[in-house]
Amino acid sequence: MIAPIRWERDRLLLLDQTLLPVEERTREYSRWSDVAEAIRTLVVRGAPAIGCAAAFGIVLAARESLAEDADGLLRDLEEAEKGLAATRPTAVNLFWALDRMRGVAHAERARPLPALRARLLAEAQAILEEDVAGNRALGAHGASLVPEGARILTHCNAGALATAGYGTAMGVIRAAHERGRVAMVWVDETRPVMQGSRLTAWEMVKEGIPHRLISDVAAGFVMKRGEVDLVVTGADRIASNGDTANKIGTYSVAVLAKHHGIPFYIAAPFSTIDRSIPSGAAIPIEERAGDEVRRTGGRQTAPLETPVYNPAFDVTPAELIAGIITERGVFRFPYSFT
Repeated sequence: MIAPIRWERDRLLLLDQTLLPVEERTREYSRWSDVAEAIRTLVVRGAPAIGCAAAFGIVLAARESLAEDADGLLRDLEEAEKGLAATRPTAVNLFWALDRMRGVAHAERARPLPALRARLLAEAQAILEEDVAGNRALGAHGASLVPEGARILTHCNAGALATAGYGTAMGVIRAAHERGRVAMVWVDETRPVMQGSRLTAWEMVKEGIPHRLISDVAAGFVMKRGEVDLVVTGADRIASNGDTANKIGTYSVAVLAKHHGIPFYIAAPFSTIDRSIPSGAAIPIEERAGDEVRRTGGRQTAPLETPVYNPAFDVTPAELIAGIITERGVFRFPYSFT
């Protein structure tokens, strides 16, 4: 199984996703601030993977701390938490994982510092292992929705690379493929950072899943030709009403699917559901650097003086979503997450 996040030799190891598919290189991290930079620069990306990486960032912060008592250590962890939380505002799993690590640190503050540090490491490892197990359960629930000989369209990357392993949307595809139900997968390239062509297609090749890469603007045409049976994508945050934030372009795919009568599914861990916000209008949308749009593959494709609006995510309204697939089962509109 593809393992983008590992803890070995007291270091966090991340598969550098900015280099795929050309080069497979693993980078080692021993400082929390470097983990934060890895999250910000997309060395690691995908909501569940970001949460796992951030949890290990707290572990590293605890090891870096020179504090001699629990109060001093907690202050150092709070600084690291703020730095990690500032990296990507949309993915709720980041904040969920940081909240979980903070809860452990405060609950265990009476322990000797070495024991407290060991407890934080155990919690981060538990978050990672639970993510893989949850993805497998999610995949099994989702596979039951996939008809025989299915032609599936997916957008961005919600595979092993976006998680601790196995994947969410890709987990559904993997599980359905293992059952012999997948005829072919349409992979949107996913501009401007090309997570579909660089990452999802790479995973498809690794797994031997039949697929074809298309430009984002071709999705509507293949739907019109009757060559898509269902759509499944991941999610970075889901509001309590089912509105879902995912990679930019997902909303367009959902509208196209609705127009062509094709079921559109979201696959995400239950932890991606943010029940503190009522609707997608409250989801913060990250805006990234303009050069991601002005340049393609390192080559300038627009005047440097041209202003750019580059939202990294959009929000798909709940009524366009046929079902939200989680490790706890499939939820249907109108959504009530209990």
